[in-house]
Amino acid sequence: MIPFTKLHGNGNDFILIDEYRREIIPAVEKASFAVKYCDRRFGIGADGVLYLGRSDRADLGMRIFNSDGTEAEMCGNGIRCLVKYALDKGYVKKEGSVETLAGVLPISSHVEDRTWIKVNMGRPQFAREKIQAKGTGEFLEVNLHGYEVSAVNTGVPHAVIFVDSLENDLILTAPRIRYDPVFPKGTNVNFVRVDSDNEITIRTYERGVEAETLSCGTGCVASVAIANRLGKTGKKVKVNTKGGELRITLADDAAFMEGPAERVFDGSIQDF
Repeated sequence: MIPFTKLHGNGNDFILIDEYRREIIPAVEKASFAVKYCDRRFGIGADGVLYLGRSDRADLGMRIFNSDGTEAEMCGNGIRCLVKYALDKGYVKKEGSVETLAGVLPISSHVEDRTWIKVNMGRPQFAREKIQAKGTGEFLEVNLHGYEVSAVNTGVPHAVIFVDSLENDLILTAPRIRYDPVFPKGTNVNFVRVDSDNEITIRTYERGVEAETLSCGTGCVASVAIANRLGKTGKKVKVNTKGGELRITLADDAAFMEGPAERVFDGSIQDF
């Protein structure tokens, strides 16, 4: 029997496997496990699988595999879900840190209507070599497929496109940008409407999920980082996603993401 927990951050949902005390899914099978059980018709259903483990450098270790089996460097909503689970289990206190492939990220938590978790996401990286985009310099307002596209790395690469309306099926356009050769390893794609100096609304097409998700934490950070870089917003911004609100704050040396995470249910898998 393999125990699991289902969690979500603003509708971005995950299966969590607790490997804090021992490995449950062998390393060579972690990707195939994600493909099988993220399936929404024949599996549990999720955008990805979180593997919670120990770390020599932080309070917790996190690996995340997308629903297509690819491993992501980081996930903003995912890290909040992992921390929510760890808080419930007593693995971490109100403040701590999580080791990801994108580095060690400090976290803190508090309770409002539910548990809110704040993550120090590090400094957004604008240089093309850090984004993993071809060329040199910053990737700002580059014409791609009829859109002005900017890009930044906030743990994973993100393309950001500002639009007047989010009502059209813009996600049909996203795969062309996601797979454009200028991004050798692909990119996530965010469409952003600026509502005011301190509020934006976004829709995100996620690499690895290959679909629109209800929320994307790293995408929210990326959208605010680019919006501020281009003088469209201030440094403290409310981000509206289809799944709910995230709060993003930019500092001189880091970006902070704050949002809720909720436990949905626990279960067990009889056979894998």
